[in-house]
Amino acid sequence: MTKIKSICVYCGSSNAVSEEHLASANQLGKLAAENNIEVIYGGGRVGSMGRVADGALAHSGKVTGIIPEYLDKFEVGHKEVNELIVVGSMHTRKMAMFERSDAFCILPGGLGTLDEFFEIATWKQLGMHDKPIIIINLENFWTPLLELINHQISAGYLRQNPADIYSVVNNIDEVFAQIQSMPESQIKADIKLL
Repeated sequence: MTKIKSICVYCGSSNAVSEEHLASANQLGKLAAENNIEVIYGGGRVGSMGRVADGALAHSGKVTGIIPEYLDKFEVGHKEVNELIVVGSMHTRKMAMFERSDAFCILPGGLGTLDEFFEIATWKQLGMHDKPIIIINLENFWTPLLELINHQISAGYLRQNPADIYSVVNNIDEVFAQIQSMPESQIKADIKLL
C-alpha cells in the first residue's frame, strides 16, 4: 500500500466552469486535510485551484502553492496558503511541484492541466518515477482524452498499458482509496535528471 504525505493537484484556474467541478475541487482539498495529506498545487486563488486550496485550509490542512512570478503579479496568487513559493518560470514550477509530491491528481482543466499531465505521465512511462497518477474523470470530462490514448495504442504509438501509467476514478471519494491501494514507490527520482 502507498503511504503518501503530499498530493499534487493539477487543475484549471477558471471560474467559468461547472459548479460541480468547483465543488469537487473543494472536496478534494477537504479530504486531503482530513487524511493529513499536504496539498501541492499551482498557487492560484481562482477556479478549481482556489477551491482545492480553500477546501484544505478550511479543514486545517497544509497547502503549498507554487506560482510563477509573472502570474503572481496579476494578483492570482493565493496569499492565505501555508506556503506560497514564487518561482521564475513555468518549468521551475513544474519541477518544484514534482519534487514535493508523492502522488498526482488530475482534475478537469485546460491546456496547462494537459501539459502537466502529459509531462508527468511521460516521465512515468520512461521509468523516471513511479508515483501514483490519478485522473479524476468528473462528469466524463476526461473521456475524450482517454479515448485518444486508446487510439494511440491501436495505432501503435503507445505500447505500454495505460493502467501502468495512471488510474482513473469518477469521483473525489474514490481518490484516496485508489492511491492507497497502489504499490509503494520503488524509484528514487533524481530531479536533476528530469
